[in-house]
Amino acid sequence: MVRFAWSKLSWPRGARPTRTVPLTRHAASLGLRYGAPVLVATAAAAFVASSSSPVHLDAPEPPSSWPSTGPAPVVRGRRRHASTSTQDAEGRSNEDVASGQQKPPPQSRVVEGYSEVKDSTVEGIQSAWQTITSKISEAPQSVSSIGDAIVDYVVPDWAKMLPGFLRKLQDELSMSPGSLAEEIWYEANDPEIHPEITWDASVRVSNDLCAEEKRFLQNRRRFIRRALARYLDIPEGKIHPDDVPTIAMCGSGGGLRALVAGTSSYLSAHEEGLFDCVTYTAGVSGSCWLQTLYYSNISQRSHARIIRHLRNRLGVHIAFPPDALNLVASAPTNKYLLGGLVEKAKGIPDADFGLVDIYGVLLAARFLVPKGELSVDGFDFKISNQRRYTDDGSHPMPIYTAVRHEIPLAEQADMKDPVAAQVQAKKEAWFQWFEFTPYEFWCEELGAGIPTWSIGRQFQNGRTVWRENGLALPELRVPLLLGVWGSAFCATLSHYYREVHPVLQAIPGFGGIAAMIAERDEDLVKMHPIDPAAIPNYALGMRNFLPPTVPESIFQTKNFQLMDAGMSNNLPIYPLLRPGRDVDILIAFDASSDVRTDNWLKVADGYAKQRGIRGWPIGAGWPSEEESIEEIQQDLDRAQAETVEEAQEHLEQAQENDAAATKRGTKSKDLSYCNIWVGSREERTSEDEPPASKLVEEDWELMHSHAGIAVVYFPFLPNPKVAGVDPKTSDFMSTWNFVYSPEQIDSVVELARTNFQEGAERTKRTVRAVYERKKKLREEKEREERERRRRWKLRQGRLSGRRVGESEHGDQFS
Repeated sequence: MVRFAWSKLSWPRGARPTRTVPLTRHAASLGLRYGAPVLVATAAAAFVASSSSPVHLDAPEPPSSWPSTGPAPVVRGRRRHASTSTQDAEGRSNEDVASGQQKPPPQSRVVEGYSEVKDSTVEGIQSAWQTITSKISEAPQSVSSIGDAIVDYVVPDWAKMLPGFLRKLQDELSMSPGSLAEEIWYEANDPEIHPEITWDASVRVSNDLCAEEKRFLQNRRRFIRRALARYLDIPEGKIHPDDVPTIAMCGSGGGLRALVAGTSSYLSAHEEGLFDCVTYTAGVSGSCWLQTLYYSNISQRSHARIIRHLRNRLGVHIAFPPDALNLVASAPTNKYLLGGLVEKAKGIPDADFGLVDIYGVLLAARFLVPKGELSVDGFDFKISNQRRYTDDGSHPMPIYTAVRHEIPLAEQADMKDPVAAQVQAKKEAWFQWFEFTPYEFWCEELGAGIPTWSIGRQFQNGRTVWRENGLALPELRVPLLLGVWGSAFCATLSHYYREVHPVLQAIPGFGGIAAMIAERDEDLVKMHPIDPAAIPNYALGMRNFLPPTVPESIFQTKNFQLMDAGMSNNLPIYPLLRPGRDVDILIAFDASSDVRTDNWLKVADGYAKQRGIRGWPIGAGWPSEEESIEEIQQDLDRAQAETVEEAQEHLEQAQENDAAATKRGTKSKDLSYCNIWVGSREERTSEDEPPASKLVEEDWELMHSHAGIAVVYFPFLPNPKVAGVDPKTSDFMSTWNFVYSPEQIDSVVELARTNFQEGAERTKRTVRAVYERKKKLREEKEREERERRRRWKLRQGRLSGRRVGESEHGDQFS
């Protein structure tokens, strides 16, 4: 049997087992890189062939004749003051309070399970340790229906070491007097430490940007105006505020590869002066980790400091027992790293825990603890604290992303045939995008969100559900969110298969299995071998206040099960197209595992069409490898020759054209290091599909009055200027690799910086062209307004403030 890539990474040095079956050199190299996912997909094939019952996420309880999905009962709540929910929801909750259904809670920090005085009414209360470990121990059972063999292959090896890891934490996570858990729980009920536990929160139902983000935009424009003047070498006094383009910068998913490469790309943009002109940054997976580090005190808002920090912290696997245990089980780091786990365990009845929660804690132990390990800053552990750097507009606003996999089984609940209902549900499944900012946790499909500082508490009818002591839980900690944002191992079996499809074709004997898996992809795409993380559902009881398109399951599940947004799109494009953000230029750094085949820009076409977003460049991204029949026929006609000499001439001409296109970076089957497209805002009178956007070759193409969003795309490609580094073939750049040596980090940094320099000048020209276009449109609008006013005055018989014929001396008859 071939060991996984995870096995290679998670064993202590010198203790890694060797292979027992030799393979060819090529297959062995690929096996090291993709080992676990390959076996996942292979084992899944056997299961799919014999089972038709996928694992459904967030599904409500079906009819009694169906297998139960186990929804949790909904708890009704109250709140003390109205804030931002709808008036109808407010009235309903006020009626509940007036009717005496829930008594006002006492204002006290002492809660069940904490007081040292034993209360007869709280006998049987579990310790934080018991709650967490019991849930984690149940996690494998949640996927037992797909077979123990699959679970063995899917679960990463660092998770298999959890029993020893958890035993070390048992004493500290008990609620015995003087334990760490007792201290954490006491502080969780202290308003001086966590003031948000006394703040009222309600669900904001609106598609508009929240008030805090609107204020940020106003403040940010002042900083960007000065930065744009420096970047474009224009006197600041000549730049009109309305001419400043809104620039968004985003990074892709891809684990540590995306984190290191993205940091290097952002650093290069910062050195050029471009990053200071950015309004928004957005991330998926590893790019979310990048944003978290940038807004921490570890980096001091310096990408160069992040790189130095990573060189010190990524040389050991995140779950390497000695290092991980020292940080998670020792003061002072343990309180910050474990605080979210204890608060979730003690504050939410029947809280769900799984591998994602532990994974997030391990990530935080690597990322949020500096080299000295003692200078941990508690402010780095809440996303809402990042507004310290955005409220005044001095830094871009970060957007973090996650998705929920909606499998709408409830919509088929009235169908008599359960099998037919499940088949229908498979066809209608989709991903719902959630965004986290320092201000709001929001979902576009729901058209609703809550303040970021209220994530982790329970809601009912749009209102906070206060706990028995009249307080709410503190904001959900960053360690748990790091796990959510980067939980690529929560992928569906279909995603695992697509990740390793080339490997299945390369290893002898796997061709038939690959074909069988491909045939059953509709089943694999609904199966998650590892459960995603659970965050309390803030939409409970709001059926009458949310759009009718919201699926019924939203109102019947106590938690949102959120996972890595790369399951849907490995570039966080959708949040940046949200109305009100009005992005003019989108700069994307794509460090996906294979940028040539995963055309994430083109995936956004359907999103833009569905939501009627004008200006998106339809067809942007990597060109299709498949030529149309017409294109093939044209190529054949041009290649016709009557003599050998003519055929040789055609061949030489084709080779010259291909070499020239490659040198220019315009070869039809490939892209260059920096690629630019621009959309159109023209109104279409035809229902025909718009033509695919073509690469921008001249700056004037960006200056049309009807030009839309400009997309500047930097794919993470090998560069001959950086020898020996290829994101596609260098094993250490695998998404599943959790260890980078300082030398490997330096090589990734050098490649990303070199690639950025290839397109730095084109990017600056693009920003200049969009600025000039906005300036021209503003000036034309001002001229039209002046002309309109002049005509109006003439119609009123006024000129220079007087009526025509008026004179201070009167007329001849006066």
